[in-house]
Amino acid sequence: MKHSLRIKHIDWYLFTTFMQLFCATFFICLFIVVMQFLWLHLNDFVGKGLPMDVMLEFFFYSSLTSVPLALPLAILLASLMTFGNLGESLELLAMKSAGISLFRIMRSLTIFIAMVCIGAFFFSNNVIPYAQKKMWTLMFSIRQKSPELEIPVGEFYSGINGLNIYVRDRDNRTGLLKNLMIYDFTNGFDNASVTTADSAYIKLTADKLNLKLTLYNGEAFENLNKQQVGRGNIPYRRETFTEKELLIDFDANFNRMDESLMSNQHISKDIVRLTHDIDSVNQVRDSLRVGFSHELTTGKYFSQSYSERELAKLAEQPQQPTLLIDADSLFETLPQEKMEAVVRQAVTRAQSVMNDVEYKRAIVGEADDFFIRHDVEWHRKFTLSFACLIFFFIGAPLGAIVRKGGLGMPVVVSVVFFVIYYIIDTTGQKMAREGLWDVWQGMWLSSAVLLPIGIFLTYKAATDSALFNADAYKLFFGRIKQTMRHTLLQLKNKSSKRTPHAI
Repeated sequence: MKHSLRIKHIDWYLFTTFMQLFCATFFICLFIVVMQFLWLHLNDFVGKGLPMDVMLEFFFYSSLTSVPLALPLAILLASLMTFGNLGESLELLAMKSAGISLFRIMRSLTIFIAMVCIGAFFFSNNVIPYAQKKMWTLMFSIRQKSPELEIPVGEFYSGINGLNIYVRDRDNRTGLLKNLMIYDFTNGFDNASVTTADSAYIKLTADKLNLKLTLYNGEAFENLNKQQVGRGNIPYRRETFTEKELLIDFDANFNRMDESLMSNQHISKDIVRLTHDIDSVNQVRDSLRVGFSHELTTGKYFSQSYSERELAKLAEQPQQPTLLIDADSLFETLPQEKMEAVVRQAVTRAQSVMNDVEYKRAIVGEADDFFIRHDVEWHRKFTLSFACLIFFFIGAPLGAIVRKGGLGMPVVVSVVFFVIYYIIDTTGQKMAREGLWDVWQGMWLSSAVLLPIGIFLTYKAATDSALFNADAYKLFFGRIKQTMRHTLLQLKNKSSKRTPHAI
C-alpha cells in the first residue's frame, strides 16, 4: 500500500513539473510563431491605420492557426527540460535505484500526452477551420483597405486612385500644403488634367468615404482630346481660381469581406466535408480522364472517324488486304502549291489538336489541384496529433540520456530537432502539392523519419545507455588508442628479433 502511494506521489510530481514547463514553453513558442507569421505579412498592415479591435481579432485568430506549429515544439522542449532536470538533480537515478523503470516514470505523462493528441485532433478538425476562415477573411479585407492618407513632401504620392499629387512643402502645425500639383488620370492618359495651387488643405469627410481638397490661388488645365476639332489641333481648357473645392472618392473605412467566400476553401472544412469533397472530385477526375483519353485515342485525331451505320457496313464487308503507302513518296508527287497547302493544313490540324489537348489538360489539372489540396488538409488533421506523440518520445528519453536541464542544452536540441522536422515536413508537402509524390507519402514523411529516432532514443534511455556521455566516448577512444599502441609495439618487437637472423 505504501509502495502504491509512493508511485502516485511520483506521478503527481512529474505531472506538475511537466505542466509548469509545458505552459511556459507553449506560450513562448506560440508567441514566436505568431510574430514570425505577422512579420511575413507586415507589408499588409503598414500604413493602413487599422482599428485596435481589428488588430486584436487578427492576432487572436492567427494564434489559433499557429497552434499546429507551437504545440509539438512546446511538448518537445518541456519533456526534454523535465527529464533533463530530473537527470541533472539525480532524481531520475534515485527513482531507477528504487526499482522504477523509465516507462513507469513516464506513465502519467504518456497518458497526458495521449489526451493532448486526441484534443489536438479535435482542435485541428473543429477550431482551426473556423479560425482560418476568420483569419484569411480579415487578411483579404486588410489588403483591400486603402492606405492611411499621408502625403510626403518632395515626391509624388499615388495612394489615391487615378491621382498623382506632388507637394513641395508643408506646415506640420496647421497641415497646410504648399506649392501643390495634382495630375488627374481618371479619364485616361490622353485626357489628363493638371491642377496647381499655391496652398491647399486635404481632409477626410465625416463618413470617411471622400477626400475634400480646398485649393487656393491656382490654375487648372484639362486636355480635351475627345473634342478634337481639326487635324493636329487638340483643344484644352484653362481655369484660374482663387479658391476651389474638390471632392474625391477615397474610402478610408475598414470593410470586411464576406466570409461565405472562404467557406468552400479547403482550409475552412472539417474532416467530414473534406472526405465528401475528396470522393466527389475523385469520381469527377476519373471520369474526365477516361472520357478525354477515349476521345483522343478513338476519335478523329488518331483514327478515322465513322458513324455507327458506317461501322456496321464496314463490318459486313470482307476485309481487304492492307496496302502499304509511302506517304513521303506520295507527298513528293504533288505540285508545289499543293504541297504548301497540305503542310499548312497539317500544321493547322496539329495546332488544333494541341490546343484541345492543353485545354483538356487544364481541366483535369484543376480537378487534380482541388483533390490534392483537400487531401493534404485531410492528412494534416492527423499529422498534428501524431507529431505531438513523436516529439514526446524524443524529448523525454533524450532528456533522461543527456541529463542537462535549464534553457541551454534543451533549447538547442529542441530547435535542431524541430528545424529538421519542419524542413522534412515542408519538403513532403511541396512534393505532394506538386503531384510528384502521393499525398500520404508527402504528409507522413516527417513522421516516418522521426518515429524511428524516437523509438531508438526510448530504447537507449530505458537501457541506461551512455549515448551522449562524453566520458564514455573518451574511455572508448582511449581503449582503441591503447590497443593500437600495444599492437604497434608488438610488431616493432617482432621485426627487431627477425633482423639479426636474416643477416
